[in-house]
Amino acid sequence: EVFLPEETRGAAPVDFLQELPSYRSALRRRTAAAAATGGTQEQWAAPQGSAGLRAAEARAPEQEGGEPGARPAREYPLSIAEKRRLRDCQQADIKHLSGWKQWKRTSSKSFKKVLSEVKELSSYLELWRHDIHSIEGKFGTGIQSYFSFLRFLVLLNFIIFILMFSFVTLPSIISQYGIFNSTYAKIPPKNIEPHCTVYEPSGNKGLVYFYIYLKDLLSGTGFLEVTSLFYGYYTIDTAWISILRYNLPLAYLLVTFAYLALSVLWIIKRSVEGFKQNLVHDEDPFQSYCNKVFAGWDFCITDPNAAQLKHRSLLYELQTDLEEERLKQKIADRTMKEKLRIYSLRIFINIIVIAVLSACFYSIYRATVFSQENSNVSIRHDIRTPSIGAVQYLPSIVITLANFIAPQIFSFLIRFEDYSPAFEIRLTLMRCVFVRLANIGVLLFSLWSQISNCATDKCKACGYNYELYPCWETDVGQEMYKLMIFDFIIILAVTLFLDFPRKLLVTHCSCKPIQWCGLQEFGISDNVLEMIYGQTICWIGTFFSPLLPAIATVKYFIIFYIKKISLIHTRKPAARPIRASSSNFFFLVVLLIGLVLAFIPLGISIAHIPSSKACGPFRSFNTSWEVIPDTILGFPTGLQQFLYGIASEAFAVPFFMVICLVMFYFIALAGAHKRVVEQLREQLVMVRVDPLF
Repeated sequence: EVFLPEETRGAAPVDFLQELPSYRSALRRRTAAAAATGGTQEQWAAPQGSAGLRAAEARAPEQEGGEPGARPAREYPLSIAEKRRLRDCQQADIKHLSGWKQWKRTSSKSFKKVLSEVKELSSYLELWRHDIHSIEGKFGTGIQSYFSFLRFLVLLNFIIFILMFSFVTLPSIISQYGIFNSTYAKIPPKNIEPHCTVYEPSGNKGLVYFYIYLKDLLSGTGFLEVTSLFYGYYTIDTAWISILRYNLPLAYLLVTFAYLALSVLWIIKRSVEGFKQNLVHDEDPFQSYCNKVFAGWDFCITDPNAAQLKHRSLLYELQTDLEEERLKQKIADRTMKEKLRIYSLRIFINIIVIAVLSACFYSIYRATVFSQENSNVSIRHDIRTPSIGAVQYLPSIVITLANFIAPQIFSFLIRFEDYSPAFEIRLTLMRCVFVRLANIGVLLFSLWSQISNCATDKCKACGYNYELYPCWETDVGQEMYKLMIFDFIIILAVTLFLDFPRKLLVTHCSCKPIQWCGLQEFGISDNVLEMIYGQTICWIGTFFSPLLPAIATVKYFIIFYIKKISLIHTRKPAARPIRASSSNFFFLVVLLIGLVLAFIPLGISIAHIPSSKACGPFRSFNTSWEVIPDTILGFPTGLQQFLYGIASEAFAVPFFMVICLVMFYFIALAGAHKRVVEQLREQLVMVRVDPLF
């Protein structure tokens, strides 16, 4: 073994760092920059050693363009001493700049400082900022992700309400009441049979009992049916506000497309960050284990009970990982007989699941048909009793029961399918999501089957069942309204009549069965599925009830405080919480699925089913979509040819090919990045194994 003198050993690291190519490149850039500004190399010299090297590398990218970087020193990954040296170097660099470049750099720094202060100030105006931070501190980031998701839905629905109110409701109100010297025009439908244009809303007439008002408030009938809450109110074709002509049918359709596009873009934007975190977390099992052991603690927790819960959570995650590894080994060691047995059992259980789903769908279909037939008969004969109100709410009651019973059956059956714990949770949740969203689809299918049921020539002349549904869009809007109101009533009733009594019994009763049951857990996934179900109803119903987003905003605003009180006082956090990054991504993915499914009924309603000829802004069109080509016909000839060219196959096919090429390019780029990541991981393994690498 050769021993070097102490001076040589102390200087060796500095000499070694100075021989690196990155240091030589930074030195050449400093020399070139000094020559360009008339300075000397000593003026541009950085401190020696690793600190000087990193400071030089930090400065180098900005100096490539001939101008020192304007980034503040605090944005660089350096120590405090290195940042001070870098700041001194940057201040010395300013002296060698021209007056214009000095003013430009000073203005840029001032503008960034103003933006930073505005951003900091806006953070204090954020909705429920203190409440969500308090929940995060007491219960961790998993439960905090649910309340942040709820805040996102409040803001999303509020923006949708602003769009619908500003471009649809407000112009109608202004024109009908003659504000700002405004007028409106109603163009009678052409080539339409007179019986198709008859619509007499079931408004309250004469002496009305109190329970009638309550029933109308809960079902959207009576006095609410003739308000701006529903589609049938907007019968204006054109509004004249001062000298401006406002095409209400076109605005109605474009705003519908706008709020759907806004929802898609906003959800995708929020899900990108969660996708990155989820991708990194699930990429390497060893990395996941290291994250749990060395970086799994949530330092936001201040409550001792929450800290104990976090301990159990980490313990459960490690146990789950070990259980998954054990199951993988068990699956690898299965014999052919065991494989046949487990696959046969899974097929049998999935047949049971399909049978449960079929029973739910059939029950909803029969309840909807029965409710619509009896409700319309009672309206025609002016029969108003409490039993009629129950009949009108029958589809909502059946859907709620299906949403409650089916997940319980799925949770029981999944235990026999012998899946890993993580896959059990995901499969159960996806089945529950399918039940909730498919129930809405079955309800709409039942309504449309009744709307399109025409057996006479007079009915076929209208294109829809005008006798039962003279304004079928309002009827669909009323069903969506009832689903939203009933969903809110169920959430409130569960908290008041189940959670609070259970809390009192557990607190004041020492019976072993009651103590064994304990408090109800605050299931994050179950609560999120409730929100996604309600939001899907809002997306579908907004076209038929333009003010439904306002109701959804108020509903979620109240639910926030209901869930907060329930979490703090009547429930306990789940013993098996999911990680905040993966939960946020999963919530947004399921929300995006709900939005995509909302496109289907809206697309059918707009482009396929004939619009009502007795109400609404599309009375003069066969379908709602026809307002688009009718508007294009009023454009200049050149613009018409351009738009028709874009919509033709000659443009669509090359555009589709270009999109495919771009997609293949990004797929190839992602594959190249993945290979680079794998090579870097192999190099990291070599660094751990061989220190001389």
